[in-house]
Amino acid sequence: MLKELLKPEIQELLEQRRWNELREALAEWSPPEIAELLLDLSKHERVLLFRALPRWLAAEVFSHLEAAQQDALLQELTDQETRELLHRLSPDDRTALLEEMPATVTRRLLTLLEPEDFREASFLLGFPEQSVGRLMTPDVITLRPYWTVREALEHLRRYGRDSETLNQLYVTDDEGHLLGELPLRTLVLADEMAVVADLMNYAVVSLSAFEDREAAVHAMQKYDLPTLPVVDSDGVLLGIVTFDDVMDVAEEEATEDFQKISAVAPLEFSYRQASIPQLWRRRIGWLLLLLISDFLTATVIAAYEHALQSVIALSFFIPIIIGTGGNVATQSSTLIIRALALREIGPPDWLRVFLKELGVSVLLGAVLALVVWLRGFFWRGGPEVAAVVGMSMFFIVIWSNFIAALFPIAAKRVGIDPAVISGPFLTTFIDVTGLLIYFTMATFILGL
Repeated sequence: MLKELLKPEIQELLEQRRWNELREALAEWSPPEIAELLLDLSKHERVLLFRALPRWLAAEVFSHLEAAQQDALLQELTDQETRELLHRLSPDDRTALLEEMPATVTRRLLTLLEPEDFREASFLLGFPEQSVGRLMTPDVITLRPYWTVREALEHLRRYGRDSETLNQLYVTDDEGHLLGELPLRTLVLADEMAVVADLMNYAVVSLSAFEDREAAVHAMQKYDLPTLPVVDSDGVLLGIVTFDDVMDVAEEEATEDFQKISAVAPLEFSYRQASIPQLWRRRIGWLLLLLISDFLTATVIAAYEHALQSVIALSFFIPIIIGTGGNVATQSSTLIIRALALREIGPPDWLRVFLKELGVSVLLGAVLALVVWLRGFFWRGGPEVAAVVGMSMFFIVIWSNFIAALFPIAAKRVGIDPAVISGPFLTTFIDVTGLLIYFTMATFILGL
């Protein structure tokens, strides 16, 4: 609310070019808040405000903008302003920017980098896309195991300003191989003549620079660490991955899974930035595919037209039968996909999952079958139709739960994203097979 109240005042300061007062007005604002303010301003005001910020703050604010806004802002800055901005960005934020920009923009930005920044950017961009190497920052300070605490603290005072974080320190040998870790708290509280080797933790958790970036998410969640060291194939320390970068990855991966489950092609930009044609293109393909798949449902119903004509009450229960099957499948697939994402289970656990879900589905099916049997017996159809809908519900619930639980595991086993085959696609499959079970049961019990 306070930010909304101050926005007109800030716009007035921009119009009157009162830069000192503008800086004072923003002194209490955090970089994310200023980034949000930039998004609410016009293009002209946005550029003026960004140029008025101190250089160190401008880099912080820039890192919190979305890719499209960064691109638009860069187009308004001079080459010198862009060069200064790129220099002040942290290596991981600079890499993320170069990754997300169009190829022509990336080439232009690379030519503006200082030689040292260019070598650093080229090094990080040399790792595979979506890898931990693209996510890390090489700005990390290291200690030697044979140093005393006094020597280590002197080293930190001299070079610590260049490090992304100092909360967790890493110990390497003279060739750069990672040996262990040492919390800053432990170092500061230790005796000055103590040796680093006697204080450090040798059981350090590290990541390979070539691992998928999701490995960083899982490792940080599992070990509850704010930073993780990144090493090459020889165990040489290359850099660190920090908590804020991993949180961004976790959010992106979760968003992508939600979109896939809902049969939307993953957006490479935020919903706020997306135009109507872009959203249309991301959704229409899947909807057409699902529409064609739904034709199978109509085909199954048409194939059993004679059954519906003979016992019209059977048609009343079709929405109940296929709707419940889809709901059961959605519940089961959501639980299994989330468990796979958190690595609570994997493809080798398929039998354990099958047995557990079989037990759950039998209990669910029994309760739901009883309810729908009572509905059929006392509402429409009498005992025979009640038997059809009750037995159908029981077996459809078991079938739906079985398919929804094992399909994601099978997809994971063959290297397909489980989220892709879930959601509407899975529901359509359950609808078709559920109708087959329903009409087969009706044919058998009613002798149609």
